[in-house]
Amino acid sequence: MMRRFGFVFLMSCLLMWGQIVVAQSLPDQIRISLEKATQEKPNLLDGIPLKKTETVFQFYALNGFEPQWSSGGILAEQAYELRFEIQQAKYDGLRPADYHLSYLSGFLESFDQRKKANESIESSELAKIDILLTDAFFELAEDLEWGRINPALLRTPWSIPRKSLKEDHGKLLLESLHAKSIRSGLAKLYPKTPIYRKGKQLIRELEDQDKSLSIDWKPIKTDRSFKVGDSNPLIVQVRERLAFWGYSSVGLPQDSKFFDSLLWKEVVRFQMEKGLAGDGVLGRLTLAALNESPDLLIDKIKVNLERLRWIPAHFFEEEAILVNIPSFQLVYHSGSDTLFTTKVIVGTLKHQSPVFTASMSYLVMSPYWNIPSSIARNETLPAIRKNPGYLERNHMEVVTAAGNPVPKSQINWNARPFPYLIRQKPGPDNALGLVKFMFPNPYNVYLHDTPAKQLFDREVRTFSHGCIRMQHPRAFAELLLKNMPEWTPERIWEAMNQSKEQIVYLDKKIPVAVIYLTFVTDSKGYPIFRQDVYNRDLEVLTLLNR
Repeated sequence: MMRRFGFVFLMSCLLMWGQIVVAQSLPDQIRISLEKATQEKPNLLDGIPLKKTETVFQFYALNGFEPQWSSGGILAEQAYELRFEIQQAKYDGLRPADYHLSYLSGFLESFDQRKKANESIESSELAKIDILLTDAFFELAEDLEWGRINPALLRTPWSIPRKSLKEDHGKLLLESLHAKSIRSGLAKLYPKTPIYRKGKQLIRELEDQDKSLSIDWKPIKTDRSFKVGDSNPLIVQVRERLAFWGYSSVGLPQDSKFFDSLLWKEVVRFQMEKGLAGDGVLGRLTLAALNESPDLLIDKIKVNLERLRWIPAHFFEEEAILVNIPSFQLVYHSGSDTLFTTKVIVGTLKHQSPVFTASMSYLVMSPYWNIPSSIARNETLPAIRKNPGYLERNHMEVVTAAGNPVPKSQINWNARPFPYLIRQKPGPDNALGLVKFMFPNPYNVYLHDTPAKQLFDREVRTFSHGCIRMQHPRAFAELLLKNMPEWTPERIWEAMNQSKEQIVYLDKKIPVAVIYLTFVTDSKGYPIFRQDVYNRDLEVLTLLNR
């Protein structure tokens, strides 16, 4: 009888302290909890929705349902580290609340308190926290590598194929736990571009700066521009905001309404660092930039960090041509080396340049411009009907589908649909200029020269029907053909000034991505915010905050 009493007493003590019972029963608790969660719709773990139920179940099944975040009833330090990384996810433009932060924080605080009080932890609780930590890791890992939003569901098209997940997140978790570093594991998933690193850093800095200074960010509204010598009460707000961002100089008092030469110098510096024309005039674009509060800039960075997660890594890490619509800029790079950059003109708000990827494979020297049917129907044909000399004056001709010229006497200009094609002959007045760069795609969009060089002096360059005009096509052609000895600069220029077009195939295909980023960095890593010319940021921000 005494032996039986002693055995019962011993087992009671073990149950109370929990260590042996927890070690033996925890895998079963994890398995049972996951089996129950998979049977519920939605998948709930004691009322908490799981994000990656199937992935989590497969992960534990492959690892014998062994606990990954605790040993002998004691939580590993990596559990606390993951909570910290979840909190830091806000600097990636993500919401920490999406990764079980509230429950994890509550449990970890409770665990610490019970640990200090020398109280035991039920195996069911350890199973629950283990599963939620793993679920949170997988959800955060996928969002960091792939993006939280599926860009295919956007109202505004993003036609860059979604990248495949390169990392096995189960293997990554095991490696991170073994290395005792969750941060280094998650860091492998970040987009490999300085823009992403700078964006994370800048969100942190903007948060700190917004807390340290108090300023009224009510928009500066005016229909006029201000220049040196002007006086206006709004100048006081301009001075205040420039001072907030660190643009200040000794001169007139901060509350002065007068636009003096010292203020002009600071305005120019602000404009240059914002990618604006450095003319020192407080115009519409400069005032819009001054109206951007730290909160608005943080939102803009968040949107673009998400977009960066959508773009396949090889466009940043390998040789590629990137055209960023809001920057009106083309960059041809190989890894971290910039080979060529130039200003570009993109589509208007009505005729937006699409976001997509393709491969550049050939050039067309002295190209014809085959006028698209929509432009011919809405612009060219009405102009011809009003002025019969329009064709000759613009060096155009009417041809069959086979490219054979059609005599004017055989043309019915009022025919609907118009049965012929209209094209502009090669030459300096051709709308495509002297050369076009082809990367076949469903949108029939390409890079080309333009006779309207003066438009490159404009800050906002949205003037095309969707194709992309470039400022320095001759230099670009010479660079692309530099490994083909027969194509000397002299021969290239000659081919660009012929009466008939000539196709030249590249010695290799070059990936091209037309992208949309309103936050970028320059070659020195300085942050640059761009105008949202197609009004696309709000949709992404709304989905991120949902």
